[in-house]
Amino acid sequence: MRESETTEPAGQEPAASPSTGILTALRRHPVAWITAGAAVAFVVLGTGAVALGASVGTSASASTLPTSSASATSTPTPPRVTPPPPRPVPAAAPAASRIRTCSVNGLAQDGRLGNLEAQVVNAKTGEVLFDRNGSKPGPTASVLKTLTSAAALKVLGPDYRVSTTVVKGSTPGQIVLVGGGDVTLSRLPDGQASFYTGAPKIQDLANQAKQAMGGQPITSIVVDTSLFGAPVWQPSWDEHEERVVEGSTSYITALQVDGDRNDPTAIESPRSTDPVGRAVQYFQQYLGTNVPVTEGKAPAGAQQLAAVQSQPVTALVDQAMKVSDNTIMEELARLVAIKTGAGNTFGAENAGVTAALQPYGIPTTGIHIADGSGLSGDNAVPPSYLTRLFVKVLNRESGLGVVYDGLPVSGESGTLGPGYARFTGANAAASGAVHAKTGWINNGYTLSGIVNAADGTPLTFAVFALGPVSDNAKQAIDTLVTGFYHCGDNLTNN
Repeated sequence: MRESETTEPAGQEPAASPSTGILTALRRHPVAWITAGAAVAFVVLGTGAVALGASVGTSASASTLPTSSASATSTPTPPRVTPPPPRPVPAAAPAASRIRTCSVNGLAQDGRLGNLEAQVVNAKTGEVLFDRNGSKPGPTASVLKTLTSAAALKVLGPDYRVSTTVVKGSTPGQIVLVGGGDVTLSRLPDGQASFYTGAPKIQDLANQAKQAMGGQPITSIVVDTSLFGAPVWQPSWDEHEERVVEGSTSYITALQVDGDRNDPTAIESPRSTDPVGRAVQYFQQYLGTNVPVTEGKAPAGAQQLAAVQSQPVTALVDQAMKVSDNTIMEELARLVAIKTGAGNTFGAENAGVTAALQPYGIPTTGIHIADGSGLSGDNAVPPSYLTRLFVKVLNRESGLGVVYDGLPVSGESGTLGPGYARFTGANAAASGAVHAKTGWINNGYTLSGIVNAADGTPLTFAVFALGPVSDNAKQAIDTLVTGFYHCGDNLTNN
């Protein structure tokens, strides 16, 4: 028997196979089977069509085709819907700026002001209230002393004192007098006060040197003034006017007495052509000797025999700002240049002073420093620099309070005080309210500082009247600044 054949129990019909049953039914009921087959084919094809339509994202009408009960249990993947972009939100509207109504435009158009450069800032908010060419660098005249003071305070330090020394020379009995740049050193004897308050005495220096020599005779004197380089006069200065007629400025040498004034007690006095010779003359007189004197340099590492020191930088700044002393400011600018490594000449002061100002954080773009006093018309500073610097002065930042304390006060002190014809008449309304540095050179009058306005607002300002201007520019400046005082924070730039 082959493995595929089977036998059935006796007396039973053999069971029909599935295929045999279907064929037998088909032969017995052909019409019914044809109809049923067609129906099955329709259901199968319809279900496939629905599945195909769902898979390719056909239109919604395709989903209405009939489906089998099995296909109804599955959830077709919904079509991807791109969300709409977010609706734009309008930016917050900027806060409306205050409408100010107090104008000084008419005062600013005064012909006596020449080519006006000016700026006013609210010192509390930093807002610029008034501007006329405020970013344009211009000659500052003595207002430049504010920058020199700030540089000296930063680089030299408020407590720095300038020394004048005597050291041993290279031969027995020889001494070397070394100038350290102190222009306040006085030739007046003990008990007599010079113009510079608290100035050291060259008499004291000579007495110390004699004592240090221990009775050994002094055989010669060498004078070392090498700390300051040539020239001794800034080429752009008017020497006859400043040194002789005004008597405001000496030759800039590392050794001199009383700022080289003919009268050591006067604020202004003609200066000589040999400040070093004058100082040596008094040094010899107090030594009680007439030994030979030569120029030279102190030996390296020489033993110090004597020393006297100036007042600290704070005191020098205070006095120079109050009376606008040119010689002290030239001394400070030169020492700043040396300390910063820029050099020891007028030409080095631009690099030295601007480097010293960097730590204050105010850009020095456009600034050019030709000297330390502001005498040169080649100096250039924008008013906008001064308004920002004076905010720091007002707030006494970085020790700048000493500059504020040294500023002349309208109608009360310094070069704005009685005798200078400033803030008089109607402008006396601002008397005591303006703390500012004055300036005058041949091509300009300037004023810059702080106004305590009538409404209580502190303002910083700078006004330059430049070009073919005359002495009456000072009154026009005072009138404009008095306008700032009256307007306060209501000052408009229109």
